[in-house]
Amino acid sequence: MPQISVEYSESLTDAFDRRGFALALHAAAQELLGSAPTAFKTRFRTTGETVIGDGDPSEAMVHVGLAILPGRDAETKTKLGELTQTLLAAHLKPAADLNTQLTVEIRDLADAYSKTVIARA
Repeated sequence: MPQISVEYSESLTDAFDRRGFALALHAAAQELLGSAPTAFKTRFRTTGETVIGDGDPSEAMVHVGLAILPGRDAETKTKLGELTQTLLAAHLKPAADLNTQLTVEIRDLADAYSKTVIARA
């Protein structure tokens, strides 16, 4: 926990500092969520083909989904969303001729979530 999934338009590949974003988010959110740094897991995927609005190719997007353990209040989730958007914008270089939409979704992990860590030998 948390499980973080980031989908982004392929046109942003060179403009988006993905590793920097993940490391900054992990560091900044650990106190807010009360989670150890090693509990954060972030995955990145390009969306391949993306159609935004009327299909204008000058539109791009980044969507961050954060799945966190249940029990956080609405204020904490709001702060996490704002923090995520701020860090996302800071790790995205302005891309020439692109309008980029940044969205964040925060949801609770299912009650059936489980985790096992297999330590190195």
